[in-house]
Amino acid sequence: MPNVQIEASWKACLQGEFEKPYFEQLVTAVRQEYAAGTCYPPGRFIFNAFNLCPFGQVKVVIIGQDPYHEPGQAHGLSFSVQDGVPYPPSLQNIFKEIEQDLGTPIPQSGNLTRWAEQGVLLLNATLTVRAHQANSHAALGWQQFTDAAIRALATERQHLVYMLWGGYARSKAQMIDRTKNLVLESVHPSPLSANRGGWFGQHQFSRCNQYLADNGKTPIQW
Repeated sequence: MPNVQIEASWKACLQGEFEKPYFEQLVTAVRQEYAAGTCYPPGRFIFNAFNLCPFGQVKVVIIGQDPYHEPGQAHGLSFSVQDGVPYPPSLQNIFKEIEQDLGTPIPQSGNLTRWAEQGVLLLNATLTVRAHQANSHAALGWQQFTDAAIRALATERQHLVYMLWGGYARSKAQMIDRTKNLVLESVHPSPLSANRGGWFGQHQFSRCNQYLADNGKTPIQW
């Protein structure tokens, strides 16, 4: 794996994972992939979701599947693209729903760093991908690591909002205690799913903010 570091509170929380055999195998496999050809995101961004959103500051968890796999897009935050990159269709639908729900205009950039810095953990289940090949790193072992992160939040934190979009993300709901957190489930925002119904008009973003406010937390400026 390229030389990367993870934020101190997450490092402490996930220390046990770093010491397990699967993680050593994962690091070896990722390093080989990056050495063999173009992979995304750039190495310094692999743990970006964790680095921008320390463990104790997480308010909302949004789970994606794996990074965007075309040049200039991925920077370690699920659904987010770097400044100046056209919005992928799923992100366009996210912004449309926010506009309908909260009246917030569609932003000029698809870079969601501003969400992460407010406490939104934008976590992909798989943290790396080979260029032009979706899900190409799904079997490397990342999911064991990211599931451990979700479990840690579910065990040690409460009154969080989990936004689970699509069947893959919704499969993570079994790890979350719904009596201590808000779980918002819907279809995936991709056009294929969203246009069939079940994405638009769910008011997830206003419901999220109301729950945060009800539990003494500052709502997210979506």
